[in-house]
Amino acid sequence: MFELQTFALFLAAATVVAVTPGPGIFYIVARTLAGGRTEGLASSVGLGLGGFVHVLAGAIGISALVMASAEAFTALKIAGAFYLIWLGIKTWREARVPAPTEVQTTGAGRALREGIVVEALNPKTAAFFLAFIPQFVDTSVNVALQFVVLGTISVALNTCVDLIVTRWAAKARDGLAGRPTFIARTRQTSGAVMCGLGAALLIARRAS
Repeated sequence: MFELQTFALFLAAATVVAVTPGPGIFYIVARTLAGGRTEGLASSVGLGLGGFVHVLAGAIGISALVMASAEAFTALKIAGAFYLIWLGIKTWREARVPAPTEVQTTGAGRALREGIVVEALNPKTAAFFLAFIPQFVDTSVNVALQFVVLGTISVALNTCVDLIVTRWAAKARDGLAGRPTFIARTRQTSGAVMCGLGAALLIARRAS
């Protein structure tokens, strides 16, 4: 389906994109510091599943329609932004505890669902896939299938990086377990990061 040189170029480019710090990595760090390794892993998988939603949507043309419509883009952007801001405020409020043993985390299931929603409601992800993947697609064969294959590989690379980041962030959090005040401040910082990511998404401009 793909020429070896084109596929190798795609893998190189997709890997660079995956390891470049962006909103997804910052979100994973924030969730891991706030809820621990289990929630970080669940959030990583959730972001991956949310990214796959955009892959499928792009393959059947939904994302293209959203990106072509200013109204649809704005609605999706606002929904995703306010959802992130809500999660950030919630994390900040729940950080006000006197000791780590009293921290009430959301649980892996909820972290997974929230990760899916955060990524699925991110129009910048749709814009990225629509701008990036077509550069490596051969229009003489099944374009939708190629889009799904390349998109899935890109999502898998991103998820692998997120899982590695989760491990590092969890180690940092475990090392601070004996400092409850610092843990609470870290959780508040994590909430602020999520709010910042939501605000950044809120002011994101639609590509012309």
